[in-house]
Amino acid sequence: MQRALRLMEAVASHSSGAPAKQLAREARLPLATTYHLLRTLAHEGYATRLPDGFWVLGERVESLHGRSRTQQLLARLRPALVALRDELGAAAYFGMHVDDEIRLIDIADGPRAPRVDLWVGFEDAAHATAMGKCVLSQFDDERRRDYLSRHPLVDLTPHTITEPGRLMRSLSSSTGLLLDREEYALGTGCAAVPVTDATGSVRGALAVSCRPGKLPKIERAASQMRATAERIQRTLTLHS
Repeated sequence: MQRALRLMEAVASHSSGAPAKQLAREARLPLATTYHLLRTLAHEGYATRLPDGFWVLGERVESLHGRSRTQQLLARLRPALVALRDELGAAAYFGMHVDDEIRLIDIADGPRAPRVDLWVGFEDAAHATAMGKCVLSQFDDERRRDYLSRHPLVDLTPHTITEPGRLMRSLSSSTGLLLDREEYALGTGCAAVPVTDATGSVRGALAVSCRPGKLPKIERAASQMRATAERIQRTLTLHS
Protein backbone atom coordinates (compact mmCIF):
# COMPACT_ATOMS: atom_id res chain seq x y z
CA MET A 1 0.00 0.00 0.00
CA GLN A 2 2.84 2.41 0.83
CA ARG A 3 4.39 1.78 -2.57
CA ALA A 4 1.10 2.36 -4.39
CA LEU A 5 0.51 5.61 -2.49
CA ARG A 6 4.02 6.86 -3.27
CA LEU A 7 3.43 6.02 -6.91
CA MET A 8 0.11 7.89 -6.97
CA GLU A 9 1.80 10.92 -5.42
CA ALA A 10 4.40 10.79 -8.20
CA VAL A 11 1.69 10.57 -10.86
CA ALA A 12 -0.22 13.46 -9.27
CA SER A 13 2.87 15.69 -9.34
CA HIS A 14 2.79 15.80 -13.17
CA SER A 15 -0.22 17.67 -14.52
CA SER A 16 0.47 16.39 -18.05
CA GLY A 17 1.40 12.88 -16.99
CA ALA A 18 4.75 11.09 -16.93
CA PRO A 19 6.21 7.82 -18.28
CA ALA A 20 6.54 4.77 -16.06
CA LYS A 21 10.36 4.95 -15.96
CA GLN A 22 10.27 8.49 -14.58
CA LEU A 23 7.59 7.58 -12.07
CA ALA A 24 9.65 4.60 -10.91
CA ARG A 25 12.65 6.87 -10.23
CA GLU A 26 10.58 9.46 -8.37
CA ALA A 27 8.74 6.86 -6.28
CA ARG A 28 12.00 4.98 -5.65
CA LEU A 29 10.55 1.72 -6.95
CA PRO A 30 11.86 -1.02 -9.24
CA LEU A 31 10.54 -0.60 -12.77
CA ALA A 32 8.83 -4.03 -12.72
CA THR A 33 7.03 -3.14 -9.48
CA THR A 34 6.01 0.21 -10.95
CA TYR A 35 4.46 -1.42 -14.01
CA HIS A 36 2.62 -3.95 -11.84
CA LEU A 37 1.22 -1.25 -9.56
CA LEU A 38 0.26 0.99 -12.47
CA ARG A 39 -1.66 -1.85 -14.12
CA THR A 40 -3.47 -2.57 -10.85
CA LEU A 41 -4.30 1.12 -10.32
CA ALA A 42 -5.54 1.38 -13.90
CA HIS A 43 -7.74 -1.68 -13.45
CA GLU A 44 -9.35 -0.08 -10.38
CA GLY A 45 -9.76 3.31 -12.08
CA TYR A 46 -7.13 5.19 -10.08
CA ALA A 47 -4.67 5.65 -12.95
CA THR A 48 -4.96 5.99 -16.72
CA ARG A 49 -2.38 5.33 -19.44
CA LEU A 50 -2.53 7.91 -22.23
CA PRO A 51 -1.90 7.00 -25.90
CA ASP A 52 1.62 8.45 -25.69
CA GLY A 53 2.46 6.11 -22.80
CA PHE A 54 2.27 8.77 -20.09
CA TRP A 55 0.37 8.02 -16.91
CA VAL A 56 -2.19 10.32 -15.22
CA LEU A 57 -4.60 9.93 -12.32
CA GLY A 58 -7.84 8.07 -13.05
CA GLU A 59 -11.42 9.21 -12.69
CA ARG A 60 -11.96 7.46 -9.37
CA VAL A 61 -9.43 9.77 -7.73
CA GLU A 62 -11.69 12.73 -8.48
CA SER A 63 -14.58 10.86 -6.91
CA LEU A 64 -12.51 10.24 -3.79
CA HIS A 65 -11.48 13.88 -3.70
CA GLY A 66 -15.10 15.00 -3.75
CA ARG A 67 -16.00 12.64 -0.93
CA SER A 68 -12.94 13.74 1.00
CA ARG A 69 -14.02 17.38 0.82
CA THR A 70 -17.45 16.40 2.12
CA GLN A 71 -15.90 14.46 4.99
CA GLN A 72 -13.61 17.37 5.84
CA LEU A 73 -16.61 19.68 5.91
CA LEU A 74 -18.53 17.31 8.19
CA ALA A 75 -15.54 17.06 10.52
CA ARG A 76 -15.59 20.85 10.90
CA LEU A 77 -19.37 21.11 11.29
CA ARG A 78 -19.95 18.24 13.69
CA PRO A 79 -18.51 19.93 16.83
CA ALA A 80 -20.93 22.85 16.45
CA LEU A 81 -23.90 20.50 16.08
CA VAL A 82 -22.82 18.35 19.01
CA ALA A 83 -22.38 21.41 21.23
CA LEU A 84 -25.86 22.67 20.38
CA ARG A 85 -27.34 19.21 20.97
CA ASP A 86 -25.78 19.12 24.43
CA GLU A 87 -26.84 22.69 25.28
CA LEU A 88 -30.49 22.21 24.32
CA GLY A 89 -30.88 18.49 24.90
CA ALA A 90 -32.28 18.08 21.40
CA ALA A 91 -31.04 16.51 18.19
CA ALA A 92 -29.37 19.09 15.92
CA TYR A 93 -29.53 19.08 12.11
CA PHE A 94 -27.81 20.99 9.34
CA GLY A 95 -29.15 21.15 5.80
CA MET A 96 -28.09 23.01 2.67
CA HIS A 97 -29.60 24.22 -0.57
CA VAL A 98 -27.64 22.20 -3.15
CA ASP A 99 -28.45 21.88 -6.86
CA ASP A 100 -31.93 23.37 -6.36
CA GLU A 101 -32.72 20.84 -3.64
CA ILE A 102 -32.81 21.11 0.15
CA ARG A 103 -30.59 18.33 1.44
CA LEU A 104 -29.88 17.09 4.94
CA ILE A 105 -26.10 17.21 5.47
CA ASP A 106 -25.51 16.07 9.04
CA ILE A 107 -27.24 15.17 12.32
CA ALA A 108 -25.97 15.18 15.90
CA ASP A 109 -28.22 13.04 18.06
CA GLY A 110 -27.89 10.68 21.00
CA PRO A 111 -29.79 8.49 23.48
CA ARG A 112 -31.15 11.57 25.30
CA ALA A 113 -31.67 13.53 22.09
CA PRO A 114 -33.03 11.09 19.50
CA ARG A 115 -33.45 12.15 15.88
CA VAL A 116 -36.82 12.28 14.20
CA ASP A 117 -37.69 9.20 12.16
CA LEU A 118 -36.84 10.30 8.61
CA TRP A 119 -39.58 8.27 6.99
CA VAL A 120 -39.89 10.79 4.15
CA GLY A 121 -36.77 12.39 2.66
CA PHE A 122 -36.20 16.06 3.40
CA GLU A 123 -36.00 16.73 -0.34
CA ASP A 124 -39.69 15.81 -0.63
CA ALA A 125 -40.90 17.38 2.61
CA ALA A 126 -39.50 20.91 2.75
CA HIS A 127 -43.01 22.32 3.22
CA ALA A 128 -43.45 20.24 6.37
CA THR A 129 -40.07 20.65 8.10
CA ALA A 130 -38.70 23.61 9.99
CA MET A 131 -35.43 23.25 8.10
CA GLY A 132 -37.10 23.19 4.69
CA LYS A 133 -39.37 26.12 5.49
CA CYS A 134 -36.39 28.05 6.83
CA VAL A 135 -34.54 27.67 3.53
CA LEU A 136 -37.66 28.51 1.52
CA SER A 137 -38.24 31.63 3.63
CA GLN A 138 -34.91 32.98 2.37
CA PHE A 139 -36.05 32.71 -1.28
CA ASP A 140 -37.92 35.44 -3.10
CA ASP A 141 -41.50 34.67 -4.20
CA GLU A 142 -40.44 33.55 -7.67
CA ARG A 143 -37.91 31.03 -6.39
CA ARG A 144 -40.39 29.74 -3.82
CA ARG A 145 -43.07 29.21 -6.45
CA ASP A 146 -40.59 27.47 -8.72
CA TYR A 147 -39.48 25.14 -5.93
CA LEU A 148 -43.03 24.36 -4.84
CA SER A 149 -44.10 23.71 -8.42
CA ARG A 150 -41.57 20.86 -8.49
CA HIS A 151 -42.40 19.53 -5.02
CA PRO A 152 -46.06 18.74 -4.26
CA LEU A 153 -47.32 19.70 -0.81
CA VAL A 154 -47.82 16.14 0.38
CA ASP A 155 -50.11 15.62 3.38
CA LEU A 156 -47.83 13.93 5.94
CA THR A 157 -49.82 14.52 9.15
CA PRO A 158 -53.10 16.25 10.04
CA HIS A 159 -51.02 19.36 10.79
CA THR A 160 -49.15 19.58 7.47
CA ILE A 161 -49.75 22.78 5.50
CA THR A 162 -50.90 21.66 2.07
CA GLU A 163 -52.40 24.93 0.79
CA PRO A 164 -49.81 26.85 -1.30
CA GLY A 165 -51.26 30.25 -0.40
CA ARG A 166 -51.16 29.57 3.32
CA LEU A 167 -47.61 28.23 3.11
CA MET A 168 -46.42 31.23 1.08
CA ARG A 169 -47.97 33.63 3.61
CA SER A 170 -46.32 31.84 6.53
CA LEU A 171 -42.94 31.99 4.81
CA SER A 172 -43.30 35.69 3.97
CA SER A 173 -44.15 36.57 7.57
CA SER A 174 -41.22 34.64 9.01
CA THR A 175 -39.12 36.37 11.66
CA GLY A 176 -36.14 34.09 11.10
CA LEU A 177 -37.17 31.26 13.44
CA LEU A 178 -39.24 28.66 11.59
CA LEU A 179 -41.26 26.00 13.40
CA ASP A 180 -42.66 22.59 12.56
CA ARG A 181 -45.50 21.74 14.95
CA GLU A 182 -45.95 18.03 14.22
CA GLU A 183 -46.23 18.82 10.51
CA TYR A 184 -43.61 16.28 9.42
CA ALA A 185 -44.15 13.61 12.08
CA LEU A 186 -46.63 13.27 14.92
CA GLY A 187 -45.01 13.60 18.31
CA THR A 188 -42.13 15.72 17.04
CA GLY A 189 -41.64 19.47 16.79
CA CYS A 190 -38.74 21.32 15.20
CA ALA A 191 -37.28 24.80 15.08
CA ALA A 192 -34.80 26.18 12.54
CA VAL A 193 -32.75 29.30 11.88
CA PRO A 194 -31.08 30.28 8.60
CA VAL A 195 -27.43 29.81 7.70
CA THR A 196 -26.19 32.26 5.08
CA ASP A 197 -22.88 32.99 3.41
CA ALA A 198 -20.81 36.13 3.90
CA THR A 199 -22.99 38.05 1.43
CA GLY A 200 -26.23 37.08 3.12
CA SER A 201 -27.22 34.63 0.38
CA VAL A 202 -28.97 31.43 1.35
CA ARG A 203 -26.77 28.45 2.20
CA GLY A 204 -28.98 26.33 4.42
CA ALA A 205 -30.55 26.01 7.84
CA LEU A 206 -29.75 24.80 11.34
CA ALA A 207 -32.56 22.94 13.12
CA VAL A 208 -33.30 21.03 16.31
CA SER A 209 -36.08 18.52 16.97
CA CYS A 210 -37.85 17.77 20.24
CA ARG A 211 -41.16 16.77 21.77
CA PRO A 212 -43.87 19.29 20.90
CA GLY A 213 -44.21 20.35 24.53
CA LYS A 214 -40.56 21.39 24.57
CA LEU A 215 -40.86 23.78 21.61
CA PRO A 216 -41.48 26.89 23.76
CA LYS A 217 -38.19 26.24 25.55
CA ILE A 218 -36.43 25.84 22.21
CA GLU A 219 -37.97 29.09 20.95
CA ARG A 220 -36.52 30.89 23.97
CA ALA A 221 -33.10 29.46 23.03
CA ALA A 222 -33.21 31.01 19.55
CA SER A 223 -30.18 33.17 20.34
CA GLN A 224 -28.11 30.04 21.01
CA MET A 225 -29.23 28.55 17.71
CA ARG A 226 -28.33 31.75 15.86
CA ALA A 227 -24.88 31.80 17.48
CA THR A 228 -24.30 28.23 16.28
CA ALA A 229 -25.56 29.18 12.81
CA GLU A 230 -22.98 31.98 12.69
CA ARG A 231 -20.28 29.51 13.69
CA ILE A 232 -21.35 27.19 10.88
CA GLN A 233 -21.42 30.13 8.46
CA ARG A 234 -17.79 30.96 9.29
CA THR A 235 -16.84 27.30 8.82
CA LEU A 236 -18.50 27.20 5.40
CA THR A 237 -16.80 30.45 4.37
CA LEU A 238 -13.37 29.13 5.32
CA HIS A 239 -14.05 25.76 3.65
CA SER A 240 -15.28 27.19 0.33
